[in-house]
Amino acid sequence: MAEQSAALDTRHERQYSTRGVVLMPVPTTLKELSKKPEILTGGHRLCAGCGAPIAVRQILKALETPVVIGNATGCLEVATSIYPYTAWRCSWIHTAFENAAATISGVEAAYRSLRRQGKVKSEFRFIAFGGDGGTYDIGLQSLSGAMERGHRMVYVCYNNEAYMNTGIQRSSATPLGADTTTSPAGSAIPGKPVPRKDLTAIMAAHNIPYVAQASPSNWLDLIKKADKALNADGPAFLNVLAICPRGWRTESNEGVEIMRLAVDTCYWPLYEVDNGVWRITYKPKDKKPVEEWLKRQGRFKHLFTAENKHIIEELQAEVDRNWQRLLELSEKTS
Repeated sequence: MAEQSAALDTRHERQYSTRGVVLMPVPTTLKELSKKPEILTGGHRLCAGCGAPIAVRQILKALETPVVIGNATGCLEVATSIYPYTAWRCSWIHTAFENAAATISGVEAAYRSLRRQGKVKSEFRFIAFGGDGGTYDIGLQSLSGAMERGHRMVYVCYNNEAYMNTGIQRSSATPLGADTTTSPAGSAIPGKPVPRKDLTAIMAAHNIPYVAQASPSNWLDLIKKADKALNADGPAFLNVLAICPRGWRTESNEGVEIMRLAVDTCYWPLYEVDNGVWRITYKPKDKKPVEEWLKRQGRFKHLFTAENKHIIEELQAEVDRNWQRLLELSEKTS
């Protein structure tokens, strides 16, 4: 915990002034955070050990105002809204895979109009949640449009690296070599044959006020990034790693530890792009080899054979290149 907080800046000790409404800084201790009401309740049907509800609960702890949430079709939506029940204690909208960003941007535009007319006085925030299938792939067009139009909203991708809700099919977030139902490891191919897409960098290229990559394993880092995103003067995007025990083929009680390994190997580096300034928010004291992360997951077990060992080397080279690029961008822009 101390290592996480040491890498963070202290700007959140100040108050925020947003459109005339003074917002207090988000609490940063577990004791303080535990006193905040839960917006996503227990009793949902997400799998034991799923990373999505952990990430969502941490992000929502950063809220200091009422919120409207848009939810793309996917694991989170399906498992929290089984008719006639809901696990959400807020205004919540279910949309299709492809249009969560468009829907919540429309709600934000209507809110701004009502504020101008004096019909709404309260300060609201607007968040869209989507999995990697609904974000990296199916919903990319509406996401890009919402970011380009400048809506004051936060889009959160809970990234479990495949279409887990519909049968563990590969997405463009699926890493090289992963065994999925549409990139099965066997004699024809050794898992997914191409690397994943770097969506966080793509969103940074939109030149929006705030973009960040985070993991629930580093909870304070994630909550502070959510706080920055919610108070950004314009669009913000959070890409959050979210383990899927079924798809990653892990035990349900290993999730946080495995996500932490993703961070400590720099497979999933923690960084932000704050108004064009790239900043690494956590640097591992001892950068572990990527195979330490791979060997904990059944979807990569075929890589630990003589004929597939080169894929681990390719993955390690990809991780090292990306980490070096981040170090250079952080040094260049900060």
